[in-house]
Amino acid sequence: MTMPTLRGPHRADLRLHRTALWTGGAVLALTLAYIGWLRWAAHAYPESEGDCSAAEPCDTFLGFSSARGLLYLSLERGAVLLLLLPLLIGVFVAGPMVAREMESGVYKLSWSQSVSPARWLAAKLTTAAALAVGGTLFLMAVLRLGGSDVIGVRWNLHWADRGVYEATGPALVAYALFAVALGTLIGFAVRRTLVAMAATGLVTGVVLWGMGNLRWHLVPVKTVGGPASDKDHFPPFRLDSFSMDQGVTNATGERFYAWQCVPKPQSGFSCPTDTKITTWYMDYHPRSHFWYTQLIETGIVLALAAAATYAAFRLLRRRTP
Repeated sequence: MTMPTLRGPHRADLRLHRTALWTGGAVLALTLAYIGWLRWAAHAYPESEGDCSAAEPCDTFLGFSSARGLLYLSLERGAVLLLLLPLLIGVFVAGPMVAREMESGVYKLSWSQSVSPARWLAAKLTTAAALAVGGTLFLMAVLRLGGSDVIGVRWNLHWADRGVYEATGPALVAYALFAVALGTLIGFAVRRTLVAMAATGLVTGVVLWGMGNLRWHLVPVKTVGGPASDKDHFPPFRLDSFSMDQGVTNATGERFYAWQCVPKPQSGFSCPTDTKITTWYMDYHPRSHFWYTQLIETGIVLALAAAATYAAFRLLRRRTP
């Protein structure tokens, strides 16, 4: 029994971009090795039990208080860096993978060798999509490996934080697929490598920024409140919740921020006439809203990816006989 092998345009794409693939594979392997090593070091070199005073300094690990501290910092920064992954995917697909072939005329060779334009474009999409999804899932798994016991628990790895939120659900995979579809569309439409790369990076960044601001308005917030006074007006905060708004109300039920008007109205702010505090309030998303927002956002992004794919094939049909 022989193992199936890639043929035709799929194989050609992999051979053409083998240097980038080897480089990407090396980065993935180094990332896994680094996080795995820190995970091991966090257990092999536990945190110092001293008070870290000048008279009794704590032991350090590569300049950090402990290996666990370096691990948490790496996870925090790594989760934010994962937001750049869709941009890198889209830029590569738009530039080296599609626009460069259109700009240099290499696509004509493929189309003349019994490969139809539609099959050529489909091969670009499916090859890039498979690699993008595989690499994204791998990095998500590495993040989980390093912080399986702290993600969503520690204050700097909160489940609603940018980066952590995207990388712990299907949203990041959806963004990777969107980047592939958008890069293919712009690369084929523009046919100029650098322009296509810049346009794809810009549009992908705008979508990431826009959805990041929109996502917490897709699901209605919950509101809690209680009696308050001038001295006691801070709502209790739970680490597993995500606060959207908090403040106090006066006797008429008008909302305002306590620090603007209590204990006396601050200059530059329009405080209500009756500043006597009666209740505090907090609008928040509980931890249970995570999957609601993830699935809704994923659906929106996948719909955008499908629209970009459809537009790419429509444009191909118009430009080819």
